[in-house]
Amino acid sequence: MADRINLGSDLKHRAVIMHMVQGKEKDALGQYPVEEKPFAVVWCGVTPQTGSLLAGRPAETKLSRTTHKVVIRYRRGITPDMWLVIDGETYDILYVLDPYLAHERLELFCEVRFHGD
Repeated sequence: MADRINLGSDLKHRAVIMHMVQGKEKDALGQYPVEEKPFAVVWCGVTPQTGSLLAGRPAETKLSRTTHKVVIRYRRGITPDMWLVIDGETYDILYVLDPYLAHERLELFCEVRFHGD
């Protein structure tokens, strides 16, 4: 995306990046429980991925499970064990890509988390 003039114009959705952290207080069993906590609140662009990305990929590989690509401004510390909440929908991060190691933006390849009905 070398021809990108203004990344900000594509970032139209507000996302909460969540992660798990160890609690500060012991529970009834004397252990520190793991809790969900917000890592950051960012603006993002969400792009559904088409079948062309999935074609020719072995089943259950990271790219074959990708349903969306989420683009955010560069931010350190984002890892695949985190997830995004965008407009009430949960997206599990499968892969984090810093294109050309430019530290300008991150592409987060995600899978929508389906909650059992």
